[in-house]
Amino acid sequence: MRKRIQRGRAVVAVVAAAVLAAAGCDGSGGGSPGSSGGQRRAATPSPTPSWNRSPDSVAAVGDSITRGFDACSVLSDCPEVSWATGADAAVDSLAVRLLGPARAATHSWNYAVTGARMADLPDQMARAASRKPELVTVLAGANDACRRTTSRMTSVADFRSQFQEALRTLRARAPRAQVYVASVPDLKRLWSLGRTDPLGRQVWKLGICPSMLGDADALDAAADQRRNTVQERVEAYNEVLKKVCAGDRHCRYDGGAVHDYRFGPDQLSHWDWFHPSREGQARLAEIAYRTVSAEKPVT
Repeated sequence: MRKRIQRGRAVVAVVAAAVLAAAGCDGSGGGSPGSSGGQRRAATPSPTPSWNRSPDSVAAVGDSITRGFDACSVLSDCPEVSWATGADAAVDSLAVRLLGPARAATHSWNYAVTGARMADLPDQMARAASRKPELVTVLAGANDACRRTTSRMTSVADFRSQFQEALRTLRARAPRAQVYVASVPDLKRLWSLGRTDPLGRQVWKLGICPSMLGDADALDAAADQRRNTVQERVEAYNEVLKKVCAGDRHCRYDGGAVHDYRFGPDQLSHWDWFHPSREGQARLAEIAYRTVSAEKPVT
């Protein structure tokens, strides 16, 4: 424990200059190919999805989770371990599972941006659509709930209209592209796990998801109400993702699998106890692959 606290003090000195308060680690992240770097291994055999056809290219949009933020080093994107398009053998990303390592290296693209909210998704989708991908992955919404106060969270109505706009943007250039939509993770569970770690609590004080993680040790009625408000908003976002996706014949929602997955300490970054670690990224890849390759639609 003493070594852990000493390491925490050193890390926090670095973190203090870099964490942005409003959206929980709003770093920059470009649309570089997500399948570059890392040792590749043979792909997992992939059955043809019955909802369309087996895709031969993958584009990813979303936020820091899809950028592999904090999975490799503190406050840094690490797209090579992205669940969607990364090439890291330990993760076995969705792109590698579906396309194989060689094709994933040339036919998968990561347009997610750390700190992005749903309002940013239409622009990301436009960039993705320019590639004419056969599958687009979507994981966004955590930053819409992770605001400085609950009153600043994205409204459910705006979240719905922004997601609808993103899908329209894609359909304008890629009308038959498959879309995989991941549910927003359970932020309250992340709070319950990370608050037991001294480093996690120190980093959270610098502004990671303050609506949920602020005053992490507070257990009074006001703090409980604040966290429940965030949790309810996340659940409402997931209902929007489910219903809007259901209205698109080429879209498949994960059925709440990401939200329901019980991330443990090994699946979370030990830099911030919020973003997925390499192992957490691998679990996200497994969930996505099961959804995409399922014989029956996930509702």
